[in-house]
Amino acid sequence: MDAVQRIFKCFTDRKSAVGYAFMTLMTIGGQQLFSFFAFKCPCSHQNFIYGGAFLFAPAILLFIIGYFLNSRTWKFFTGCCANPKIMMPGGNPCYCFRVVILITLNAMISPVIWISVALLNGTFYVCAMSGWQNEANLMFLCKNKSTHCFLQMFKVPCDKSLMPSVESEEIMALLHAQSQVLGWCLILLSAAISILCTCYFNCRSNVSSLQLKFWRIYVETEKQKFDELAEEYATKLAERNLRSFFENKEPDAFEIPDNQAWKEVSCLYTFSKNHQYYSTIHKFVEHGINDSTNGKKMYDFVDG
Repeated sequence: MDAVQRIFKCFTDRKSAVGYAFMTLMTIGGQQLFSFFAFKCPCSHQNFIYGGAFLFAPAILLFIIGYFLNSRTWKFFTGCCANPKIMMPGGNPCYCFRVVILITLNAMISPVIWISVALLNGTFYVCAMSGWQNEANLMFLCKNKSTHCFLQMFKVPCDKSLMPSVESEEIMALLHAQSQVLGWCLILLSAAISILCTCYFNCRSNVSSLQLKFWRIYVETEKQKFDELAEEYATKLAERNLRSFFENKEPDAFEIPDNQAWKEVSCLYTFSKNHQYYSTIHKFVEHGINDSTNGKKMYDFVDG
């Protein structure tokens, strides 16, 4: 079972090459199934809304899900209404801005993959653009074609227009070409932004590559051990309380962290070059709640 869980974690880890490949394959498969079973262009004046909905609505949903599934989101926003200062430690808005940017970029991976694959496929785009009643769009698509083109463009995806079949095929080919070009442009733009952001963050980092690698290993190990120990201590506490209840006696002493300690270790951690800690838990166990080690922060994030 542990081996299966490790394999599944490897596939679903967005930070690994295998994770990205798995996400891409899942998105492609989902998009193909969506196109085959759920999508049917109405071939009416509603084409633009219908095709656009299938192109962008799943992407927006994936974006929202990406926010929900990112543990960094909840570490950052939990308790922010009760204490807004936790979002800007030291009154520095750059911290808040950078965390939001990182969360957003991570959440955009699946939506970009969906839109790119959908554009390369072309089905949604062809349906949407055939129903776009824009004069410039119609003039471009219907250039040197019969008058039926202007009136029955929305019927082209269903091959029900009164235009000659040659003209319908030309319009379909043109729309497919436009869709695929836009898809490749989006892929190239996303790759360029990803490379530039990675280079920028690495260039600005004061942590060496080997130390950053160690940091990531430590954080992943700490998360795994935390889950194991949390389950162990939760089980012991539950057994202690239930035994006290059923045996009708005073419970044994049981030491657990207080509320302030939980708040301290639940925050996102920013690495300080003055003190070599690798997580909020590491910092807490060394200095506790009243930590006076307020050195200059370096905004390098690995946790979450």
